Amino acid sequence: MEWGEVRAHLNAHRHELGHIASRLYPEVPRVEGTALLTRPEWMPGAPIPLESVRLHWDPRPPEPAVADPDDGLPEGYRTYADAMAALAPPKVFEDRPSYRLLGADLVTNRPELTLGPSHYFAGLNVGEAVAHELAADPHATRLPLRECVGDPCDLSRRTVLPAITTVTVTRSGSYVLHWRDPAKVVHAGGLHQVMPVGVFQPLGTASAAGSDLDLWRCMVREFSEELVGADEDYGPGFDQDAWPFQQALDKARQEGRLTVHCLGMGVDPLTLALDILTVAVFDDATFDGLFGAMVEVNAEGRVMRAAFDGTVPEPMQPAGAAALRLAWRRRAALRLA
Repeated sequence: MEWGEVRAHLNAHRHELGHIASRLYPEVPRVEGTALLTRPEWMPGAPIPLESVRLHWDPRPPEPAVADPDDGLPEGYRTYADAMAALAPPKVFEDRPSYRLLGADLVTNRPELTLGPSHYFAGLNVGEAVAHELAADPHATRLPLRECVGDPCDLSRRTVLPAITTVTVTRSGSYVLHWRDPAKVVHAGGLHQVMPVGVFQPLGTASAAGSDLDLWRCMVREFSEELVGADEDYGPGFDQDAWPFQQALDKARQEGRLTVHCLGMGVDPLTLALDILTVAVFDDATFDGLFGAMVEVNAEGRVMRAAFDGTVPEPMQPAGAAALRLAWRRRAALRLA
């Protein structure tokens, strides 16, 4: 198949290809019986209040072992992102500043993540390329690029750009479910997902100095963009601390009407994307006040409500399935039982 045909096949069959990719890592631990790959130090024994996760900044991280592979690209294209931009661009496709995950330990008394500067395409160029390689021949006995990357949970082998995957659940027992439109997104098109979900990125160009290194602030922007349908372009001079939406969510947390916890981390076997799994639990009145006019369609797909009852809709992205199952198993600690 030509490159474009393989790309289309990848987008149409991510769920099936994900199962094939999962079987390539039989010795790697899974999260809650899903395909999401993990390490013991990434999976705490109980939900961690988000404010307890410390973030460290490394302004000059070492170069990854594998970067910008050109395996299988059409002639004239240097990176996978270059080929996508020209031959198969999704609706949203920008090389924004992003945070690179360099180290993580969520099981100590002082859970912490170490991050450094990077950009969106640095992660895509490896992750989508290894997925493309598998899609080109799902029955291949050798996958040279994937073999070169090696351990999918080794943060030094490639540029790992963590996404924050959030189960948004109300105390009455519903959560927000998303169907990701493959025509609009790069990652996990055609699959269900919890929401909001977004790559851990700074506001504007703050990545170089780590001045916006804050999980919660990134999550708040995703709540606004994905549930309310707000624009992702905040413009010059935007003051997030003075933003009424930020202030409303901060106040809800301070008053206990909203709690936010980290549940762990894991890697998608198909694309090697890493997700920080979180859960946001809202009192119903608070959720209705903030999201009563929640959109039915956003920039990435369809939005709906579903019953929080331990079931996982299919097909679903591994990170979403893992986050849902973890939230369900930890529901007593989250005061959802």
